[in-house]
Amino acid sequence: MGFGDLKSDAGLKALNDFLADRSYIEGYTASQADSVVFAALSSAPKASFPHALRWYNHIKSMDRSALPGVKKPLDSYGGAVPAQGGGDADDDFDLFGSDDEEEMDAIKQQRIKAYTEKKSEKPKLIAKSNLILEVKPWDDETDMKKLEECVRTVKCDGLIWGTSKLVPVGYGINKLQISCVVEDDKVGTDFLEEEITKFEDFVQSMDIVAFNKV
Repeated sequence: MGFGDLKSDAGLKALNDFLADRSYIEGYTASQADSVVFAALSSAPKASFPHALRWYNHIKSMDRSALPGVKKPLDSYGGAVPAQGGGDADDDFDLFGSDDEEEMDAIKQQRIKAYTEKKSEKPKLIAKSNLILEVKPWDDETDMKKLEECVRTVKCDGLIWGTSKLVPVGYGINKLQISCVVEDDKVGTDFLEEEITKFEDFVQSMDIVAFNKV
């Protein structure tokens, strides 16, 4: 069990593979499990570990001391991913279905060829995430309509802006809550924060309040 030494490439690879189809270390929301694993890292994972880097940037933006759950030893988390039942038909594809030894090689080669052709026809899955951002203005005199217009001018391949709303903060100040869908391999949270906070006449700060894989 465990990821091993998270300061080594081997440990980072184990973490990256584990997060390939997960948003968090345990369950569907951030918890102290994420806090423990985050603390074991010496720095942000390299770009060659994209799933681990996505998770790291997301957890970095949170108040980790306020996350729910109970901290456990680092080696309590991670480990091999259990096999899932009820997979697609490919998982049940028997390459060696013949009991006749004389025909086995020929049938095996035919089935390998059919299997390879079937796999090659499947479209490549694109990993996407749904984010909800909160963009805070400087004061109650900030033009929130103009602020949102500035945010939506941030464009790149793999980024689609969604719905938005204003959320009262207090003292007449509202913050902008806006959703977007990103392709994980093309758009990172660091990029979004850097681009949005460039509008320094309107934007005080940006936070990520929700991060879920699509």
